[in-house]
Amino acid sequence: MGINQAESGKKHSAAAHGLNRQGTFFRLTPGAAGSIRYFVTAILALLLWFALYSVIEPTAQKITFDLLSLKKGSPAGDAVEFFLYDTAKILLLLVLMIYVISWFRAGLRVERVRDYLSRRGRVIGYFLGAGFGAITPFCSCSSIPLFLGFTMARIPVGITMAFLITSPLINEVAVVLLWGLLGWKFLTAYVAVGLFAGVAGGMFMDAIHAERWLQPFVTDALRDISPCGTAIQTESGSRIGLKERHSFAYAETRTIFRRVWKWLILGVAVGALLHGFVPQEWFTEHLGAGQWWSVPCSVAIGIPLYTNVTGIIPVMESLLLKGLPVGTTLAFCMSTVAASLPEMIMLRQVMQWKLLAVFLAMLLVLFTLVGWFFNILQASFF
Repeated sequence: MGINQAESGKKHSAAAHGLNRQGTFFRLTPGAAGSIRYFVTAILALLLWFALYSVIEPTAQKITFDLLSLKKGSPAGDAVEFFLYDTAKILLLLVLMIYVISWFRAGLRVERVRDYLSRRGRVIGYFLGAGFGAITPFCSCSSIPLFLGFTMARIPVGITMAFLITSPLINEVAVVLLWGLLGWKFLTAYVAVGLFAGVAGGMFMDAIHAERWLQPFVTDALRDISPCGTAIQTESGSRIGLKERHSFAYAETRTIFRRVWKWLILGVAVGALLHGFVPQEWFTEHLGAGQWWSVPCSVAIGIPLYTNVTGIIPVMESLLLKGLPVGTTLAFCMSTVAASLPEMIMLRQVMQWKLLAVFLAMLLVLFTLVGWFFNILQASFF
């Protein structure tokens, strides 16, 4: 009886503390147990996020066409479906991106990164920002969460702008469709111009010190960095743990989400109205046939519209088939994809009016120059 109780006690002790292969005991510390709980919770939360993200499109279609009985292809149906889909998608992206970037930023030695990018690495940074934008499959509004995260992580504004300009212009779907519909020459020109636009725009924004025109809450956050170059510190000055990282990331996500969610929804609503009720065919018939003024006009007309690069490719083909010059076509489509009224409404939450006006004017000039340049080269290359 006593022997059985002793063996039972040993088993209980081994189960409580753990027993390794050599037969020696190890203790599962409270910190280790907390880390395990955190990662398990994070994995479950991420799986839930992906599950929600995967059902956005079918849910938006079911609500629009089944529950609301709107006709598919009608202006009202397209607008409502677009609103439901993009609102849910962007809000989910906002939460995930801001949390993840803030989590890494919590222990990032920002001074080291900033100093590197501010000196010899700045030019490399423009290309990295534009290149990262090219491989991320986001439209102009969906790029806003990452733009916010990069800005709050003290990445130089010019590099962040390079990402913001390039991200909606280029993605893998656009590359495949452009190659199939318009050929490798147009594809090469489009990709090169998209990357050039991002790099040139980033350089310009840094040259004018655009960071001085960010909203006060952003500039205050940029200054709120500890002297050692980390975003937060523990009381003992030791390396921060998961609890501190989570607390910092959660607070950042909550603060930014509460500040911008209303404007995100308003921006998507405006985009949905434009998407559903503004006939793009009208613009394809009134952009001119090669006059010098047709390029800036096409850019000015394209900016208020809202679509993504995948949706604009059939419009590109239609414009070219109607005989519009390739430069005018490129300028119109780039302005439609890279700048939109909904995006401006969202960016207003982190940019002052002056910076927003400079950003729009820069895109207008940049895309106009691109259009003129390709119109001149059209006879030789296309």
